[in-house]
Amino acid sequence: MTETAAVHPHSAGHPRTADPSARASVLAGDDGVVRCAWAGLDTEYQRYHDEEWGRPLRDDQRLFEKLCLEGFQAGLSWITILRRRPAFRAAFHAFDVTTVAAMTETDVSRLLLDASIIRHRGKIQAAISNARVTRDLGTSLGELIWSFAPPTRTARLATLAEVPAITPESTALSAELRRRGYRFVGPTTMYALMQSSGLVDDHVTGCHRAN
Repeated sequence: MTETAAVHPHSAGHPRTADPSARASVLAGDDGVVRCAWAGLDTEYQRYHDEEWGRPLRDDQRLFEKLCLEGFQAGLSWITILRRRPAFRAAFHAFDVTTVAAMTETDVSRLLLDASIIRHRGKIQAAISNARVTRDLGTSLGELIWSFAPPTRTARLATLAEVPAITPESTALSAELRRRGYRFVGPTTMYALMQSSGLVDDHVTGCHRAN
């Protein structure tokens, strides 16, 4: 399966959707707080930037949620996913792995009629399949994902242009997850997961979170 480039935070959606070198790397919001420029002036993006992006996350259920949401995001803007996250949580039982793993094709058909989420059969089926893989891992999903965390950077990234779209670690994580049977876990999507779950900290110099 060919992976669609992630459209996650930065630019109108993510650093991968447009040339970040053509834009400022930080931006002051209406509240006077200086953030990575991808957060823009959207209050939900600002909250996500301040409270989630780059903060270490090790809880298995929340990591499974982000794994699923990153898969649903492929080809779309991340703000679309953030705004629909409450609906996704309702549709997928708060991403409880055991409950999602027990979902059936009847549930898939029902969710394909649910306009509050992303109605993509392959992504819905992948979320259920990935829950079954997670249920049967025999180890913690958090431990597995964090085993691919890169060494902490010795220097803060200076500009959005330096933020990578893919790394050797995200490629290795993607390969291991695919080997275990996960779907919609390409290297670019896995780097976005690493950013959102704090395996890497890509807040750039000048951002209030970079202090």
